[in-house]
Amino acid sequence: MTGRRVVITGQGSINALGGTAKQTIAAMAAGKCGISDLKFEDVGRLNIRIGGQVHDFNPEDNFNRSQIGLYDRFTQFALVAAQEAMAQSGLELDEAMALEAGVILGTAGGGLQTQDENYRSVYEAGKNRVHPFVVPRLMNNAAASHVSMAYNLQGPSYTVATACASSNHAMGQAFCMIRSGQSRVMLTGGSESMLCFGGIKAWEGLRVMSKDGCRPFCASRNGMVQGEGAAVFVFEDLDHARARGADILAEVVGFAMTSDASDIVMPSQNGAARAIGGALRDAGLNPQDVGYINAHGTGTTANDKTECAAVREAFGDAANSVMISSTKSMHGHLIGGTGAVELLACIAAVRDGVIAPTINYETPDPACNLDVVPNLARQQKVEAAISNAFAFGGLNAVLAIRSF
Repeated sequence: MTGRRVVITGQGSINALGGTAKQTIAAMAAGKCGISDLKFEDVGRLNIRIGGQVHDFNPEDNFNRSQIGLYDRFTQFALVAAQEAMAQSGLELDEAMALEAGVILGTAGGGLQTQDENYRSVYEAGKNRVHPFVVPRLMNNAAASHVSMAYNLQGPSYTVATACASSNHAMGQAFCMIRSGQSRVMLTGGSESMLCFGGIKAWEGLRVMSKDGCRPFCASRNGMVQGEGAAVFVFEDLDHARARGADILAEVVGFAMTSDASDIVMPSQNGAARAIGGALRDAGLNPQDVGYINAHGTGTTANDKTECAAVREAFGDAANSVMISSTKSMHGHLIGGTGAVELLACIAAVRDGVIAPTINYETPDPACNLDVVPNLARQQKVEAAISNAFAFGGLNAVLAIRSF
């Protein structure tokens, strides 16, 4: 599809691997594992006690008392990531440009921490009143709204909630909005904080969680591990970025989304393959042009096998030479925020030639016989990369970027 060219001029993140995008990328290159023992109230009542938790985050270091009373943890993460992204971009919006700038973020759980705390207050402690800001804290659009207010973004601003594909859907929508000329600048990405008693207890019921670690594509894999955090990017019209002399990290060149329309939890090879193929066509890329795929790679038996088959269907013979890795092995699955953190790995691949590994890889699985970049990062020049997200509900979203 033709239209305005879209580039990335800023990135920010906070997650189990680091408090900034730079720290996160360095940790990915080092193959660091951010998954550790969970620390929160009643964790001893859970069967799953590990996750990619942000242990050293202190809200008082970033926000005043009144702000903390208004921001759920997922909103705090989004604001911290947005601040870093905006600072790196050097973007300053006058009143006219503010009307053409917006924010689209992804989340699945929204203010789940606030929900969990207030269920305890009402049902366990027997209190009859809750804080007057419970609703503004827990609503899924809270993070996007507060980011818009922080930077006077008066254009399109909203939240996308499509489970594990939320961030990719959000970033894809931001890309399309700029390409079509509806906006000039969009802050986009995702945020999630579901690591609390209620959040983990609900996921335990699905029986897809690992008790001992995330091992995507490995024959001994036994489930996913949750994480938390956020990543936010500044997407910008190329002409606007050039005019102000911005440092361009990468170009966003394609996006596609599909629906399996088949099962609420089991992934579909065809649906995933159609999304991958659609992103390549939208970007004007051939499979052999893509050097790296950031996989959805959750570490569940069904997902990893299905994703590898979908890559082979979409890439054909080129699947034998493309590198594919799952950084969830390091930072965990951030559900609605995961695609945003994973885009950092794609940018590092096309900008710096750093290919993040799939760590914890022990034993090859014949059903996942691709180059999964096991355990150690690689230094290899890559012109283009894609990021996969395949969500419960059969919702698929794939983003394509290239070096600039």
